[in-house]
Amino acid sequence: MNVLLLSMPDAFEHTPTIGMCMPNGALASLAGNIDPHHSVAIADLVLVQGNVLATVERLVREHRPDVIGLSCMTFQRRTALRLIRRLRAWCPGAPLVAGGYDPSLATDAWTGADGVDFVVRGEGEATFRELLRALEACESIGGADGRAGLVDGRAGSPSPARCDALASIAGLTWRAADGSVVHNDARPASHRLDETLAIPRRSARVLQGYTFLGDQVDVVETSRGCTFDCSFCSIIEMRGRNFYTREMARVIADITDARDHGAKVIFLVDDNVTLDVRRFEALCEAIIEADLHHLRYLVQGMTSAFAAHGERLAPLMKRAGFEYVFLGIENVLEDDLAFLRASAKNAQREGGRRVGNATLAAIDILHRHGIFVVGGLIVGNPDDTHDAIEANLAFARAHVDWPYIQHPTPYPRTPMNEDFRRRDLVVNERLEEYDGTTAVVRTTHLGADDIEFLRWKSERWMKVRHMPAVLRRRPGFVLRNAPMLLAHTFRGSTWRSMIGLESSRDTFRRYKAIRQREREYVAE
Repeated sequence: MNVLLLSMPDAFEHTPTIGMCMPNGALASLAGNIDPHHSVAIADLVLVQGNVLATVERLVREHRPDVIGLSCMTFQRRTALRLIRRLRAWCPGAPLVAGGYDPSLATDAWTGADGVDFVVRGEGEATFRELLRALEACESIGGADGRAGLVDGRAGSPSPARCDALASIAGLTWRAADGSVVHNDARPASHRLDETLAIPRRSARVLQGYTFLGDQVDVVETSRGCTFDCSFCSIIEMRGRNFYTREMARVIADITDARDHGAKVIFLVDDNVTLDVRRFEALCEAIIEADLHHLRYLVQGMTSAFAAHGERLAPLMKRAGFEYVFLGIENVLEDDLAFLRASAKNAQREGGRRVGNATLAAIDILHRHGIFVVGGLIVGNPDDTHDAIEANLAFARAHVDWPYIQHPTPYPRTPMNEDFRRRDLVVNERLEEYDGTTAVVRTTHLGADDIEFLRWKSERWMKVRHMPAVLRRRPGFVLRNAPMLLAHTFRGSTWRSMIGLESSRDTFRRYKAIRQREREYVAE
């Protein structure tokens, strides 16, 4: 079968795609774990934001897909549903399959009259592989008529053979012969990763341009899962609280494969690789031993792990080529950490006792070893005041290299969603704005617009402050792209606002209008 896998073009606002454009690792993993006789094409549409529909139409014409899969996050749902209407017209006989966080956690939004034929919930590799086998089996039984019956009643009634085959696939949602939507039992999270998952099929990508600060970038997963239960996180809802790892030889083979496909930068996309610090140290040693330390690495981790083990871990990371660490600081105020359920993973301990917040110690250790800190903070929690938000912004200005400051976003089925709705603090139901940098909730003291304005006004200057450091390490990239990077960071500014003839609020309103047009542009 010909399979076309698409990720959506909507991007997070923090960094322009010219600065950072990552591949969708889940789609490459899907491609690597289906039966090898299938022909697979992967298209990350973020690479063609200015030419989405023409690109997809061309790919449909060239690859003639028998099955089309879409990977989607909540803020990308509107774009995906609009694209589905086009795909129905271009490929009326091809079943459409959706997966990812939003289809998994808000499945009913994807199974209506304008939705998809199948939803793969949770981890997708085994479920999607079994779905393709079931579709093939039904096609071989029914021939052309059998294939027409695969599309949930749009092209004919499902055959009994099709229903029997689909009913046994864990993690699948589908439509029965009577039109009802069937949610099969959930698929347990993978735990023997090396036995069940092959290396991603990177050769299936048909678009080019994955970069991080001018260098080709790829993603590698060394473990899955997290045992914490932060209120804002969708991971626990997707797969439960667990942590499973790959064998080191398999990880090194994956990094080598990414390098062989041209990557110079590797982003380790583990949910929480620092849950096992000893294993992370072994990974750094394995990278060095395999002579892969000439690559540059990005990773995300907990402040508590670096505060407790950083004196040993940080120099090893530096030798292995780690350049940036995304620290899940979340917030510097204890009350907010309690709301976010993030106190435990940010606690500094001595002799088994909690002695304070680990954030400053973690940042200091990483900085002393020449590793940049991307500071992940969340401002605008239910009881935040103006001073509480400013305290976090001041901390970011003083201590992090690159800010990644977000607003609490009530994603489907997360505890945060329940908390904000119970307190009647959700003020925006436009899901395309659930991108983390648009305030869609208010606090008991501040409106959503005021919260977003405080972050926006402060954060853009923090980003500029990091440019000299990037210039020293990647001078060619900065010199070529500085105008575009600055234009993105200061969208909404004019010469009048730059010399103080207009207020920051005027600039902010223009920025918001520009951001709205960007969303509309990629969705059409």
